Amino acid sequence: MMRIITGKARGTKLLTPKGENTRPTAERTKEAVFSMLQFEIVGREVLDLFAGSGQMGLEALSRGAAHAVFCDRAREAVDVIRANALKTRLAPFCDIYCMDYEAMLASLRRKKQFDLVFLDPPYALGAVPNALQKLIDYSLLRDEAKIICETGAPQDVFPADADWKDRFEICKVSNYGIASVTVLEYRTNDRKDITL
Repeated sequence: MMRIITGKARGTKLLTPKGENTRPTAERTKEAVFSMLQFEIVGREVLDLFAGSGQMGLEALSRGAAHAVFCDRAREAVDVIRANALKTRLAPFCDIYCMDYEAMLASLRRKKQFDLVFLDPPYALGAVPNALQKLIDYSLLRDEAKIICETGAPQDVFPADADWKDRFEICKVSNYGIASVTVLEYRTNDRKDITL
């Protein structure tokens, strides 16, 4: 059973899409992720890109995020996200789309910027590097945005030839069963890091 852990919608039980096409983030993993992010949520703009049930974005909203964009290409998943948004009474703070992730990112190009991004695609899809590249190319990240990547292995986040990986600082890498969670922080090109 999935639920909202804390905040305005604390304890609300969440629906999940049926079948094996969606792999919800485990409760233990979610708790660990939000423990890392506890001071990075209030007032933030959130993108839950491979949203599934929407539990990650809804948890962020429950904890005080300002607004969240949810995207999943499966109609059943999108119906579940809408139902969960209503159930948690967080629907007024949600925009929910049934789209492929690449089309979603292209549609947001230079229209919106995010402080917090959840990337949890099907592991076999290998979509995290491409999603990170497009988040940069389309100027969708604010400076110091946090990106939470859930993959099958840490090396699935950056391909060896990614010339843009220096735009991200790796804050933490943790393994939870079959899931590897990598927390990144984005750095804009014009940022000046000063070493004293």
